[in-house]
Amino acid sequence: MSDVLVQSLKRVLLPVGLLLSVMVLLGVLVTRVFERTWPFTVEDAVNRELAADRTEGWNSVSLVFSTLASTPAIVLVTVIVAVVLRLVLHRWREPVFLCAAVSAQALIFLLTTMAIDRRRPAVEHMDASPPTSSFPSGHTSAAAALYVGIAVLLALRARSTPAKVAWWTLLVLVPVGVALTRLYRGMHHPSDVVASFLNGGICVLIMARAVLDRGVRWGREKLPAAGRRAEVPAA
Repeated sequence: MSDVLVQSLKRVLLPVGLLLSVMVLLGVLVTRVFERTWPFTVEDAVNRELAADRTEGWNSVSLVFSTLASTPAIVLVTVIVAVVLRLVLHRWREPVFLCAAVSAQALIFLLTTMAIDRRRPAVEHMDASPPTSSFPSGHTSAAAALYVGIAVLLALRARSTPAKVAWWTLLVLVPVGVALTRLYRGMHHPSDVVASFLNGGICVLIMARAVLDRGVRWGREKLPAAGRRAEVPAA
């Protein structure tokens, strides 16, 4: 078995498969085992409260955040950032990391929704989507993978702690805003978006360890010089 295949299995395929199993298991627990147990019994009340408090202004704000995490926007931003990274850094690790993280979360999201048929909240839905694709939130997991992934790359290149904090704060606020707006627009239950952060965040971690770690050898790629630290963010 080739080195590339071994590394693929060890660093990517097995962790992604394990995460998929965890997501499906969470979906089963939320929708079939603990659905009548607190805090899942109050999720409908949260959605109704948010729907009752809708205003024209917040409707517009929620549309902006929801659009930022739509499939066309996620694909477009991922491609643009990946191209810029390649042109600026003159290497493939960073763009491959970002594209892999976004792609992995999308695959896990798709397969999980196929296994878990959860109906959307019983409130007016402000967007058109399949009625039984509530768990998990695709918008939220995609935003988490993309914008947290960008935050990881920018924080690694930042030269000061304040700069690192600024990048993390600004970019993490995007998926948080997306999650809140998906609840506000009646498209998901609270547990849907919580599970989506798990999906997107762990996909970023998996790909960071697989791609950004310069101590990992892929095929005939040369190992880094002795003593050089791996560019992997702290978990």
